[in-house]
Amino acid sequence: MRHVFIVGSKGIPAGYGGYETFVEKLTENRASPDVRYHVACAVDSPEEVGEFEHNGAHCFKVMRRPVGAAKAVLYDVDALRWCVAYIEENHIERPVVYVLACRIGPFFGRYVGKIHSLGGRVLVNPDGHEWRRAKWSAPVRRYWKVSERGMVKRADLTVCDSKNIERYIQSEYARFEPATTYIAYGADVGRSALADDDPRFAGWLAERGLSPFGYYLAVGRFVPENNYEAMIREFMASGSKRDFALVTGADDAFLAELERKTRFKSDPRIKFAGTVYDQELLKKIREQAYGYFHGHEVGGTNPSLLEALASTRLSLLLDVGFNREVAEGSALYWTKEPGDLAALIERADAMGEGEVAALDEASTAVIRDRYSWRYIVDRYEDLFLDGIR
Repeated sequence: MRHVFIVGSKGIPAGYGGYETFVEKLTENRASPDVRYHVACAVDSPEEVGEFEHNGAHCFKVMRRPVGAAKAVLYDVDALRWCVAYIEENHIERPVVYVLACRIGPFFGRYVGKIHSLGGRVLVNPDGHEWRRAKWSAPVRRYWKVSERGMVKRADLTVCDSKNIERYIQSEYARFEPATTYIAYGADVGRSALADDDPRFAGWLAERGLSPFGYYLAVGRFVPENNYEAMIREFMASGSKRDFALVTGADDAFLAELERKTRFKSDPRIKFAGTVYDQELLKKIREQAYGYFHGHEVGGTNPSLLEALASTRLSLLLDVGFNREVAEGSALYWTKEPGDLAALIERADAMGEGEVAALDEASTAVIRDRYSWRYIVDRYEDLFLDGIR
């Protein structure tokens, strides 16, 4: 039996978020009886601390200390401490500890040493270029970079969900000779369980003044590096008769900044649609969109991109390496050059059914052949059981 301890997500059952969905799908799709998962789950009060089972995984609740911006760092450290104690107390042989994100570099070495002394191995998933995210202050970005370097240096294996990220790790930290492997994020293949006239979907459309295939869609975190300003500005400059629905949690300060820069409230086609946590409804919203905008430029294999390629007929992606690596020829690409996306929107609006259907078939094939959760989970189980030395 190989015991795998997962640290760094908020835990399962998944609410919303890439790492949380990854752990949910990893445990939900477990095929091998020789893998036993142990998952750290974040709670905010001592009364909630405890243990439970979900998807056949052993879940342990770790309290996030109320220390402001550092609470995610200390949560990961406390979860690692819990793992070490559990491995010792239960005499677990050859454990694997898989740390998601590179938040704890300054504290990492001592835990890696301890886990090694217990016969275990430590894996790290660096996510994307967290140190480039505009939401962080300059000191925080420097911390992220230092932390990433320390974790890549000390990990037994760095698991990259993007070939671009793997190339970056190998190049940036060549002096450490890091061991790396590539296993992508996954996506569900298949249609939503909701009918076209399901009240949940029909009601969602009606409340926002939308109609099936009458809107473009963007789904993602409401942060500057996802290029909401560029997408809104370019959509406003286009002559599209469709709407632009943004499924995101709109931060008031950033929203006010976007309004100041773009005056999007003057354009009735721009519709902030709030968040959607119902995954079947969200899949239906993607399926019934005319096209999907993806402006992410910081990160690896982005979950929302995979889900769009699986569900939406037409994808319009920012032309960066991460996005081309995934979608290849199954999507349309735009740059941040003024007028480029506006022209692409008008081209997309004018496309014939056959051209749209061909791109839809190609993008679905990409997900089915390389990114289905069944395929991704099988890769992970092979790694956990046979691929770690």
